[in-house]
Amino acid sequence: MKNNVILFTLLTSSALAQGWIEQPTTFWKDPAFQNAFMGSYGFRAEIEPRVTAKEREAMEKILALMGDETHPSKAHEMLLKEIKPTTSAVFDFTLANLFFQEDNLTNAVVYYTSAIEKFPTFQRAYKNLGLIQIRLGNFEPSIDPLTKSIELGAADGMTYGLLGFAYANTEQYLSAECAYRQAIVLQPKTLDWKLGLCRCLFKQQKYNDVIALCDELSKRDPQRADYPLLKANAYLGLKQPMRAAEIYELLDITKKTPLTALHTLGDIYVNEGLLDQAAEVYARALQRETAPDYAKQLRNVEVLVSRSAYPAAMRLLTTFRTSAEKSATLSDDLRKRMLKLEARMLAAQGGASDAQTKILEEIVRLDPLDGDALILLGQCAATSNIEKAIFYYERAANIEAFESDAKLRHAQLLVKAGKYQEALPLLKRALELKPREDVQRYAEQVERAARRTS
Repeated sequence: MKNNVILFTLLTSSALAQGWIEQPTTFWKDPAFQNAFMGSYGFRAEIEPRVTAKEREAMEKILALMGDETHPSKAHEMLLKEIKPTTSAVFDFTLANLFFQEDNLTNAVVYYTSAIEKFPTFQRAYKNLGLIQIRLGNFEPSIDPLTKSIELGAADGMTYGLLGFAYANTEQYLSAECAYRQAIVLQPKTLDWKLGLCRCLFKQQKYNDVIALCDELSKRDPQRADYPLLKANAYLGLKQPMRAAEIYELLDITKKTPLTALHTLGDIYVNEGLLDQAAEVYARALQRETAPDYAKQLRNVEVLVSRSAYPAAMRLLTTFRTSAEKSATLSDDLRKRMLKLEARMLAAQGGASDAQTKILEEIVRLDPLDGDALILLGQCAATSNIEKAIFYYERAANIEAFESDAKLRHAQLLVKAGKYQEALPLLKRALELKPREDVQRYAEQVERAARRTS
């Protein structure tokens, strides 16, 4: 949507807007406009409709009313009275202009269309119809009238630029590239056409061209962040992530790196094995967010944990916890995920079992049916309190999705205690629920041990 805002701002201040959008009253009164509009000079008869002497008199009255601020509806009323199937398309076109001026775009489309039906080579009607369709976000329907306008001689940069914009928004990137290039030739100072071209080149994976054009654009407007960000994306397309990382880091010195780009920077560092740097960047993003996306930040911690970067992951999790406690908006599901991550990291680093147990108990308090946490609690208790471990395993076994794993853990605990006969039914049930070759071999070993001790 940002592109649309930039474009519409440009449209409403441009020559294409025909002046009556920006300063309609003074424009309608301007003699040069009235002479041109009435066809007294510069009209191309093959592409612009003429008016009869009687129609000219009516149009002169209408033009006078257009400049009368005290009776803004009079011009509408008179135009509607004059418009008939046989009258000049100029009347339809003029009414469409008035609707366009008032931002009544739906009615403007109706009357530009009727002007074209009456006079099929009405260049300005095609041009304005295409503009309105873009204003309405109807990019596909804007292409034909803009193309027809160019065919009829509207070879100006704005029309080509709008056509490029329409093609780009309908994913016709090669056509958009051609239109943008023509617009740039005719309006070389309009940076939006060059930025549009940049994006089309990117969509076509012409990454080296994107980089060259972004360098040119950055020289023209060094304060604008769009160009280096697009250049960074081109480097990613070229499989040169560290070149992109350099750009993100330079931009972030002035806080111009968007949060999404900071997350991308963190991902780049993860993929390059720079896990401490990744954690620092993820934390930087979290601290900058006014409304943090905690699900995404937990995903970042999980990524670090999956790479066994436990110290870096713990630092990021500490930053996460501090932010979450301040906002007090963390859902139970996210809090549970956070606690699970902390418990796993403590276990992986040989952390104190008491601390891990407290975390797991908090998870079970939040969700009594969390089978993972119950099984982990059983494992924590197994070294010191077998009965308590069995209690947790049996609770987990009552949850369908965790029954197999819980019975396997329970059986393993009994085997360690030398209770082979008691372990066998649990192993058979675990295999029935989830057949696995390694568990099958383990069960066979336990069965042999049970026979020897019977």
